[in-house]
Amino acid sequence: MQDNGSSPTRGTLVSLAAAPLNIVTPLTLEGSVVRLVPIRHDHAELFFEAAKDDLENIFRWIPYSMRAVADFQLLVEKAFEEQERGESVVFATIERSSEKVIGSTRFMNIDRVNRRVEIGSTWIAPAWQRTAINTETKYLMLLHAFEVWQCIRVELKTDALNQKSRNAILRIGAKEEGTLRRHLITWTGRIRDSVYFSILDSEWPEAKARLEAMLDAARTGATQGGVP
Repeated sequence: MQDNGSSPTRGTLVSLAAAPLNIVTPLTLEGSVVRLVPIRHDHAELFFEAAKDDLENIFRWIPYSMRAVADFQLLVEKAFEEQERGESVVFATIERSSEKVIGSTRFMNIDRVNRRVEIGSTWIAPAWQRTAINTETKYLMLLHAFEVWQCIRVELKTDALNQKSRNAILRIGAKEEGTLRRHLITWTGRIRDSVYFSILDSEWPEAKARLEAMLDAARTGATQGGVP
């Protein structure tokens, strides 16, 4: 019998009349070490200042060029366009202790009807990599997605060649789902395979506990890996 989408046979049975995601913006998320604030036009220059000493390494796995102030200005303009279309919620990442802009991240590919979002386009300046900053960033975003927006699924993806990112995503409890082959043409002309991961609402309690343990370890000075 053809599946017309009206008779779910797998997974948890939910009301087909469930309300779509109610995403209220502007949105600020704040933790003990990081604050995620709505992107502003003047963040373009601040992003460049944070990244300019190591652009090649920071954006090695990003499919678009990030080499000049103009690239960051274009990125910010596109971010505003995506937000106006309701596709993304874009943040500047602020270190609370110094109030410095040190990176960016976003909710993207927002699907209100199917109650799912993707966390991505994340980067952070080298001095704050492998610290509690990015771990807490992921924690705050996942917490908001699952417990405020009531998402049933959060997606993450990375370049198949970026083993560091793949390992870090697995470390927070996401499940690897598969690879989209020849998925994106990067600015260098390389054709990238993308590996997709997800966390489901039923898996969030375990992932939440894992992230909280990682943050506790960071606060007590134990070695922990940040999440790219």
